[in-house]
Amino acid sequence: MAWRARGWLAAALGWLFCLVLLSAVPVRAWELHGFADLRSGLRLRDADHQRRALLNEARLQSQLSHYGTLALWQLRADLVADEAAPETELDLERGSGPLDLREAYVLLTPAAAVDVKLGRQILTWGTGDLLFINDLFPKDWQAFFLGRDEDYLKAPSDAALISLFWGAVTLDIAYMPGFEADRYISGERLSYFNPQLGRRVGRDAILQVDRRSRLLVEDEIALRLSRTLAGYELALYGYDGYWKNPLGFAPARERMTFPRLRVYGASLRGPLGAGLLHAEIGYYDSLADRTGRDPLLPNSEYRLLLGYERELARDFTAALQYYLERLDAYGAYRRSLPAGQRPRDENRQLLTLRLTRQLLGQNLLLSLFTYYSPTDADGYVRGLVNYKATDALALFAGVNLFAGRHAATFFGQFEDNSNLYGGVRYSF
Repeated sequence: MAWRARGWLAAALGWLFCLVLLSAVPVRAWELHGFADLRSGLRLRDADHQRRALLNEARLQSQLSHYGTLALWQLRADLVADEAAPETELDLERGSGPLDLREAYVLLTPAAAVDVKLGRQILTWGTGDLLFINDLFPKDWQAFFLGRDEDYLKAPSDAALISLFWGAVTLDIAYMPGFEADRYISGERLSYFNPQLGRRVGRDAILQVDRRSRLLVEDEIALRLSRTLAGYELALYGYDGYWKNPLGFAPARERMTFPRLRVYGASLRGPLGAGLLHAEIGYYDSLADRTGRDPLLPNSEYRLLLGYERELARDFTAALQYYLERLDAYGAYRRSLPAGQRPRDENRQLLTLRLTRQLLGQNLLLSLFTYYSPTDADGYVRGLVNYKATDALALFAGVNLFAGRHAATFFGQFEDNSNLYGGVRYSF
């Protein structure tokens, strides 16, 4: 109950600060933008214990902003009606129900070298394109796989972000007083592989999770120290908190858990030849099982990301990425597994390709993003066609395709969720 109360508190504070400011600031000082979005999506094949319809959604987003001399105030919220949604109870942290509060923050500049951003906000660090190592802020994987806009992959955080500037060096400190989990796949709408049952499941086996809800106790902090040198953006990262997905298991309670986690990393981004290079590394220190001897807890991992993007022709861009997860203490992990359980590979490799083409005076966008893992023998294809009929009206259609040799691999488990979707958006 306390966990849900955080979302209600964020919503109440967001609307309260807007009402107070509206009473004190002339209406002309505020800017209102937003969009109305209608979209529908269907599975390409039937799935046990799931509806064929994945998405029948009407969404109205309103963004209210005020740019003052002392502060920037912003409120951005979505009103949502989705006939295909099984989860109708309002839960602002999980993103379910009739309201999705995306932002409610104030940005202050108390000194020339200091910015302070307080409230609900979307935080993004790192260099990856739909791959994340040092970005330990919450993601909404359900929205991503259902066919919502790519922007909805990033879920909001209730946080305090302090940025300190010393010449070319910047230190960012993000503090989350309560744990901000990913909006993970749990079976309500998307099927997944349940290792305890050894099969794909849906609404017949909703994932049971111990949510961390103690404010100021189960908190998180993330640090980034960055600077630009010879045209390259360099950064160091640190994080102290928890695994963002429920990767642990408590057999006594038969619930998944969020084990403790620390992450140390670095990144680089800058020009190389005719394109843009980016690289990122990170060490995931799984504090609850550093020896790798507990099969019910995630092992520590080394992670690596290399990417390159360039324009191949006018309005035609290609981007490649190579991603590696290497398990630490792999021998101990293998020895700890129960007989008959399929082990993870010591090295999980992943390749991505993004192709983007703009036509008809940049009014038609063709986008293809593919993931392929040669070690897991699985993959995911995300395609989109978006036509801008007018400055305000856009029509779109897309596809999410999953395939895998084994039901237990990351993308292979989602085969039953492959879908087509389409819709229309009017912006104002």
